[in-house]
Amino acid sequence: MKVGVFTDATAAAKAAAEHLIEMKNGVTPFNLGVATGSTPLPLYEELRAAHAEGTFSLADSKAFALDEYIGLEPGHPESYRKVLQDELVGDDKTGLTDQNLFTPNGNVEFPEGAHEAADAYDAAISDNGGVNLQILGIGSNGHIGFNEPGISLSSRTHVDALARQTREDNARFFDDDLDKVPDMCITQGLGTIMEADHIVLLATGAGKADAIAAAVEGPITSSCPASILQMHPSVRVYVDEAAASKLENLDMHKVRWELHV
Repeated sequence: MKVGVFTDATAAAKAAAEHLIEMKNGVTPFNLGVATGSTPLPLYEELRAAHAEGTFSLADSKAFALDEYIGLEPGHPESYRKVLQDELVGDDKTGLTDQNLFTPNGNVEFPEGAHEAADAYDAAISDNGGVNLQILGIGSNGHIGFNEPGISLSSRTHVDALARQTREDNARFFDDDLDKVPDMCITQGLGTIMEADHIVLLATGAGKADAIAAAVEGPITSSCPASILQMHPSVRVYVDEAAASKLENLDMHKVRWELHV
């Protein structure tokens, strides 16, 4: 795990985009794992800019979402498929086609249909050759994807409940109304995420400082699901100074980043 500390969210996103573009341009075909939430948005902005400049394209690639809410109507503005369509799909964005954007099907009968959809999505990732590079954010409680604290460290794509903290954090996308935030989801499991060849984790803001410290320097525990990333052979963590503020070994992280980047 290599930790890069940047002055702000824009600088972190720019550096992550440069790494992603370099990785993508060296692999054909290329499967990109994509995350939602506010943290990856500056990264996607960088990818759109690179596509406009002709230095990056997902036209020949596939993208696999981490997760999806259960119970939102197709086309709902906060469904993760719609968010990713708005950010990535089309020649005016990254060149990714809609048919090559894969997301869990959250518009299913609960619970039987949801469990079937989770199994089908896990199989779809595998059947398409797996993920070459997975983009991750991190929740304030240490979740990645929607793998909430207490989840099995070897979990596969599954149906789960959302922690109250996660729903409160996401209420800003739903008019700050907690009652509008879904309470169930389909998410790639930690075992599924760990099968990606390479992982990029982005975190910005003081609100992520405790989670980053636990994920990077804490014990590997289901109490902080992101801590399992310490066991992955190729993880780059891109954080701003605020998110890095509680790392005890900050100076060493900076030295190691310079040695290996």
